[in-house]
Amino acid sequence: MLNMNFDKRLVIHTTEKDWLPSPMQGVSRIPLEREAAESGRTTSVVRYDVDSKFSEHFHPGGEEIFVLAGTFSDENGDYPAGTYIRNPPGSNHAPFSKEGCLLYVKLNQFSKGDNAQIIINTTKTAWHQGIGNLQVMPLHNFQHENIALVKWPANEKFQPHRHFGGEEIFVLSGTFQDEFGAYPKYSWIRSPHLSQHFPFTEEETIILVKTGHLPID
Repeated sequence: MLNMNFDKRLVIHTTEKDWLPSPMQGVSRIPLEREAAESGRTTSVVRYDVDSKFSEHFHPGGEEIFVLAGTFSDENGDYPAGTYIRNPPGSNHAPFSKEGCLLYVKLNQFSKGDNAQIIINTTKTAWHQGIGNLQVMPLHNFQHENIALVKWPANEKFQPHRHFGGEEIFVLSGTFQDEFGAYPKYSWIRSPHLSQHFPFTEEETIILVKTGHLPID
């Protein structure tokens, strides 16, 4: 197991980590949390080399993907950078990448009854006004779980707040900050249930945020 203590705040700067091979040649990973070697709850950054592929596989607990760079593909279509994908429990596909791609991937983390198939090209989706000067792009919500992109302008501060059900942030661009540190592009922050922080930015920053989904004791 790797980083499966959800009561502990966790920060990983993925650009400082080494790539590890997957079972398929040309596909490598940086594991962020992992319940078992090739099963169970998993969060990773995944890299497909040019003209690489992964064998057909099922998603017993669902698969959630954000395409960070390049173009990700499967038999159903091509998904360029900025695409958000949810493949529900029981789905299957045979993914590949002709030009190579970089992905943020979460496996086996869907709530019971969350069976939506979702594909959103966020580069062609409108932003909504959020609190203060923030802009928000909702991607999915189910029960207590909410997923969205949040765009922070330069020199923005947000009020201190708590995270019911925890919070995960993956920094897509810029540098996200709070009183605990600074988190540049491709940093991953997992904060436990009822944790609190005071976030801010000094440059325009976009983050992928998931809240309300971590175990509550």
